[in-house]
Amino acid sequence: MTISAGVAPRHGTPLDLLRGLLTGAVIGVSLAGFVVGVVVERVPLFVTALVLPAVYGLLVFLTGVPRRAREAAVVPCTALGVIEDVEARAGRTTDVPVRFELTVVPDDAPAFRVRFSQDVHVSELPDYRPRGVVVVTYPPDRPWTARIVRRPTPRWEERAAAAFLDSAPGPVLESDEREGCAAGLVTLLALLLGAAAVVLLFRADLFGSGAEAGAPAASRSETSVVTSADATVSLGPGQSMLDPGELRRSVDALARGGTGHEALSVVVRERLLTVVFAPSDAKGTGFDLRSLPYDRIPGLVEEAGDGLGARRSWRVDAGGTGAAVTLRVTVTGTGGTRSLEADGRGDVVRRDGR
Repeated sequence: MTISAGVAPRHGTPLDLLRGLLTGAVIGVSLAGFVVGVVVERVPLFVTALVLPAVYGLLVFLTGVPRRAREAAVVPCTALGVIEDVEARAGRTTDVPVRFELTVVPDDAPAFRVRFSQDVHVSELPDYRPRGVVVVTYPPDRPWTARIVRRPTPRWEERAAAAFLDSAPGPVLESDEREGCAAGLVTLLALLLGAAAVVLLFRADLFGSGAEAGAPAASRSETSVVTSADATVSLGPGQSMLDPGELRRSVDALARGGTGHEALSVVVRERLLTVVFAPSDAKGTGFDLRSLPYDRIPGLVEEAGDGLGARRSWRVDAGGTGAAVTLRVTVTGTGGTRSLEADGRGDVVRRDGR
């Protein structure tokens, strides 16, 4: 019988690092994919985040089948061992994890030392003391996986009771696998990179296009209805025409619709933009829809409502011909109603309700 007693199990090998890399990446992608899939309402991403860990676990299991089959085919050896050191650790059940260090003395091979952890019932702890002789079983190709036989056969029990064994010198073979810092750092790094990759891939859905100046981070909800005579743009809940750039984007959306008409009037409310177009055969009766100072309207509404307390409602009416356009801003608050008028550049020309 040949025992590889001098060859300790190797941890932190390139294969272990690769396994840690893949495991961390799968965990990071799955967690980020689950969260992002819920936020952006992408069912395929949500399902992929749930399926990926299961598929990876199945692959790991299948790739380990040949190794487990080879290990199961090895006939274990039985030998006597003397306890060099024993350390019981705290446990929450009746089985306490105990760390053993033994000198194992096979009948037909050199003695060797091994260290491992094994659960022991609390009632059996007094049976395992230093210099006590026990029966041990282990695979000959992996002696560091030795285990104490808790219920040996009568023959081995008699041998253990009558034996006196000497200690063997090191090295001590470790049974507990310790991956070390390198494998842990690789796994953590892969987890973070996997999560970051998912977030970056769906950043447009998470944070909006972000390219438009002042665009809100949340996805926009907008409804447009355009006819030959008028057009309306409605915003969703939680949005306002006073949001930075919102009013200009709504007007540009109508202009891109190719209406090709001058506007007779424009009415702006909290979440509604209404435009009445001039007849196509009556040129010069209105004004260019895009010529209004939309960027000045939030400031005009703020100025008109100054001193009214909490703002309840507001409205902006624009009308005129050519460059002679007038904006009338009306604001109602807890302190009453006030209004002001501004020219086509957004400069205030008159105030009411003062």
